[in-house]
Amino acid sequence: MNDTALQLRTVVVEREFPYPAEKLWRALTQPHLIEAWLMKSDFQPRAGHHFKFSADWGSVDCEVMEIELHKTLSYTWAAHGLESVVTWTLEPTPGGTQLRMEQAGFRTDQEQAYQGAKMGWKRFFDTLEGVLVKESAP
Repeated sequence: MNDTALQLRTVVVEREFPYPAEKLWRALTQPHLIEAWLMKSDFQPRAGHHFKFSADWGSVDCEVMEIELHKTLSYTWAAHGLESVVTWTLEPTPGGTQLRMEQAGFRTDQEQAYQGAKMGWKRFFDTLEGVLVKESAP
């Protein structure tokens, strides 16, 4: 492997949602809500918990690395040769909550995974928005 393959890239997606951080936190940490916008999982919000995301194309092996209630969630994301870390950051704003997702660890020789993540996370955010709207309906 040459040195350029060791340079790592990161995908970042940010969006402000008109909901309190607690509501977004539930969508990030409750398995039935995670499944509604991302993938089926056996996630539990505790550091060191090993879990999987499952979809029709396969699965992702993960481990919770960091969790700070309503503020930060970080877990490993290992699938198809990609070893990365996904970090969610929630920041209160006057209009709701700024949600930031950062997936770090794409090697330059993982262009397909990198481009797929750039497009995929934006779609997941759109789906998440729909789930939050539904959860807020009377």
